[in-house]
Amino acid sequence: MHILIINSGSSSIKFQVIEMPSKEVICKGLLERIGLENTELHYQSKDGSHSKVEFLADHEHGLKAITNILMDAEIGVLKHSDEIDVVAHRVVHGGSRFDKPTKIDKSVLAEIERLASLAPLHNPANAKGIKVTEKIFKNASQVAIFDTAFHQTIPEKAYRYAIPKEIADDHHIRLYGFHGTSHKYVSEQAIDYLKKKSNKIISVHLGNGCSMTAIKNGQSIDHSLGFGPSNGLIMGTRSGDIDQSVVFYLMDKLGLSSEKVNNLLQKQSGLLGLTGFADLRDIQKGAEEGNKDCQLALLMTSYRIKKYIGSYVAALNGLDALLFTAGIGENSSLLRAMVCEDMQALGIQIDENKNTIRTNSILEIHKEDSKVKILVIPTNEELEIAKQTYSMMKD
Repeated sequence: MHILIINSGSSSIKFQVIEMPSKEVICKGLLERIGLENTELHYQSKDGSHSKVEFLADHEHGLKAITNILMDAEIGVLKHSDEIDVVAHRVVHGGSRFDKPTKIDKSVLAEIERLASLAPLHNPANAKGIKVTEKIFKNASQVAIFDTAFHQTIPEKAYRYAIPKEIADDHHIRLYGFHGTSHKYVSEQAIDYLKKKSNKIISVHLGNGCSMTAIKNGQSIDHSLGFGPSNGLIMGTRSGDIDQSVVFYLMDKLGLSSEKVNNLLQKQSGLLGLTGFADLRDIQKGAEEGNKDCQLALLMTSYRIKKYIGSYVAALNGLDALLFTAGIGENSSLLRAMVCEDMQALGIQIDENKNTIRTNSILEIHKEDSKVKILVIPTNEELEIAKQTYSMMKD
């Protein structure tokens, strides 16, 4: 079974063609900085690697560029679109309806679009990806894997908000949680690596979107994102946690509409609002060059992560392993060091030399006497999506 995985983030699209059940990766690629002048397309197959830079205005143009390279006469891996049996899509928000892999039909697509107001940076791109690939891969099944599914195990004391019960229940207002595919994959990798039956893990997913999950014995018990993927940690363009009084002030005192406030907090805030840059690589470079805004942004970002680690250690009543994953978590040794600095009271001690090592496998970056293992684990949402899709399709 040949599965094309489409993983649309807020400013990127990762893709892979995987043959199952062998798990052989036929090709893979990444399209990043969508909407910016220097949109980068990276593509790798058995015949080599290719990269190019061009302006791609949105996810629709990005998906068309991806399908073009997959079927390119010289470097592509497909001669015909019918060689793909299933197109599997990472979908961010599944609400309370979807808790497992789901075949996409008109009603499922409509629900994904209906939930777009709760994940405005993601669900519209996910829906667009489904529509575009339906036209190109006409004979392939379309499957959705929902980020929210892994967090269905979060207990009511953690997922319920302290608002009138009738409103919450009637309108399904609760913490849903996101990046579940990534958190599930890296936590399972960690459990196998630790070789312990009982595990207390904190998974830190840091990319353009960021989140943290408290995981006990393989199950999510708390998570930093909530009703929508906008609270919690400071992100590329999202503010993360903010006092709701600020929202009312922006509306009542500055006269901003709810739509404008939502756009401000989702697309103009976070690292972008603090520095003018949404990409952490630009911010780290600015900080090195003495930009005080960039230096402050790094301090704020690491401090917020520290606070969540502390709260989740309390929720778990201990900690066996702290995991860093995703684009920033895997690649920014600076941010990992800042997060783990002065955390000895929680048993967290980072080894500065190990932290600078680059590898594609699980990396230990803690000191020998650290009570908590600190692991950098490359996420592989695409493989996790392929595994779940194949399991569903063969049943």
